[in-house]
Amino acid sequence: MKALTGLLGRSDQLVLSSVADGLEGLVLGALARDRHATDAPLALAFVARDAGRLASARDALAFFAPEVEVLQLPAWDCLPYDRVSPNVVVSALRMAALARLTHLQKSERPTILMTTVGALVQRVPPRDWVASQSLIVAPGNRLNFDDLTRWLESNGFQRATTVREPGDYAVRGGIVDLFAPGTEEPVRLDFFGDTLESIRTFDVETQRSSGQMRRLELVPTNEIVLTPAAISRFRQAYLARFGATTRDDLLYTAVSEGRRYPGLEHWLPLFHAGLDPLFAFLGDAPVVLDPLISDAVRERLDQVHEHYEARREISQDKNLAGATVYKPVEPEALYLSQNDITLALSERPTVRLTPFATPDDGLAATLDLGGRAGRSFAAERAAGDVNVFDALIAHIGAVRKSGRRAVIACWSEGSRDRFRQVLEDHGLERMALAENWSEVTALDRGVAALVVLGVETGLETDEFAIIGEQDVLGDRLVRARRKAKKGQDYISEASSLSEGDLVVHIDHGIGRFVGLKTVTAAGAPHDCLELRYAGDDKLYLPVENIELLTRYGSEDMDVALDKLGGGAWQARKARMKSRIREIAGALIKTAAARALKSAPVIETPEGLSDEFAARFPYEETEDQLAAIE
Repeated sequence: MKALTGLLGRSDQLVLSSVADGLEGLVLGALARDRHATDAPLALAFVARDAGRLASARDALAFFAPEVEVLQLPAWDCLPYDRVSPNVVVSALRMAALARLTHLQKSERPTILMTTVGALVQRVPPRDWVASQSLIVAPGNRLNFDDLTRWLESNGFQRATTVREPGDYAVRGGIVDLFAPGTEEPVRLDFFGDTLESIRTFDVETQRSSGQMRRLELVPTNEIVLTPAAISRFRQAYLARFGATTRDDLLYTAVSEGRRYPGLEHWLPLFHAGLDPLFAFLGDAPVVLDPLISDAVRERLDQVHEHYEARREISQDKNLAGATVYKPVEPEALYLSQNDITLALSERPTVRLTPFATPDDGLAATLDLGGRAGRSFAAERAAGDVNVFDALIAHIGAVRKSGRRAVIACWSEGSRDRFRQVLEDHGLERMALAENWSEVTALDRGVAALVVLGVETGLETDEFAIIGEQDVLGDRLVRARRKAKKGQDYISEASSLSEGDLVVHIDHGIGRFVGLKTVTAAGAPHDCLELRYAGDDKLYLPVENIELLTRYGSEDMDVALDKLGGGAWQARKARMKSRIREIAGALIKTAAARALKSAPVIETPEGLSDEFAARFPYEETEDQLAAIE
């Protein structure tokens, strides 16, 4: 967008109006490229009002400006003052982004930090502390093997038999596998003595090496590292805030013993000499604000104070003797106030986005980008005598006639292919597939581009019209699919289990989860899951072996527990394997019989089959795609 060139240098407070949903990706890309020309390490920071908006803006930016590097800083995925910790993946992403910001230098690609209101209002560990926690290794470096494993343990990595999740590490002889925060794949460090010989990436499913790395920067997986200094600081701050402790104060006891306690992160201020606002990591980078940011900040802070008051009232209720002790830190220690955020934004270049046309109020420079909602085909879908695809082709013709580009945004590659076939059947000429906005703009203006871009509704400007799949076919239930894990419903975190849950141990069968317990073995404490079996037998499973468990049902289910060490479970497994072999044999016979038979081929009228398949509102499975073919 030429209108945005040099805009950040002309005013510190900007309002970009008529930024329709979906257009923010184009705006962010243009601002990032313009700002990158000034040699700024961080082009800008974008603050979304929630995680959903962050995801859609990130996807839009990847389409409109794929050359931009994105650092993602999510908010904790738990409630304020919760009894559980943030997910390890979320913590890893946060630490990776903060560490990159402390070492960020000018690169060939513009860099954007994308975050949410929830992350913006929360204080983070001090910048100096984050910078000092990094460990950089490269092939040829001498590194004591034991020192490396100690660093991993103290910085939040969890030892596992097989590396599957960010934050896992495993040791096998002279090889260390680890899944570092912020990386797409885990890495394998191959040592010869104390010399690091190679760093290789590997596939988490096959465990096979997939590439070489020249350098690896490791950062903690958590914002709290239980070093002796941090433990001492916590103990002093805890006693100063809350007074003498009691035996039932499990948090204080666990930290004093060097153990991580569920929800430990909600006492983050007690582990550091002071916390920094996120603004301290941004340098002089401008901040771009999503629409309705002020409302989102107010709602988040109201939620924080509501949960704090609830915790404080419970902790002071003398009628709840025997309840688990929870002494919350005051909100001001962990969160910014509305005034803090307003002041910080007033001291740096700020760009506010709004989907509405906004008059110039004299307080900030205003630029209208002319974005508006796109054409909806709801009336044509409702009318029984109008073909919606004919109406779409007529609209594309009108867009071409006006001299604008016509872009059709589909949710998936499969739906894009079907759209192309259907439009060809209806006589639309001059179409092309495009993977990003650069390829769209390289096409002749009279060529309709079909792209994969998840927009809820289409949008238009004076230069182009993006027609959304939902505008044509109605509500689609297709969304970006996360890579699914193969295998069973593995339990990845002890915090996801509740007391009384039924679980299945791969070797011992059905048991009931009692809770977490610390067991001393070989002179060292180990966190274990206590499982109860028939006859009141107990099994203590180390938390690092939690992948041996799968879910069975809720605590309300009436089911017989297996006997620990008995043969019933193994006998059931053997019978089931035998039964599965019988079923497989029967299925093979059925498939063979079908292959030997033929049936009349029914020809469908040309085009109708494609139109019918195009209306399928879900993302197809592999079997469904095969059936469509």
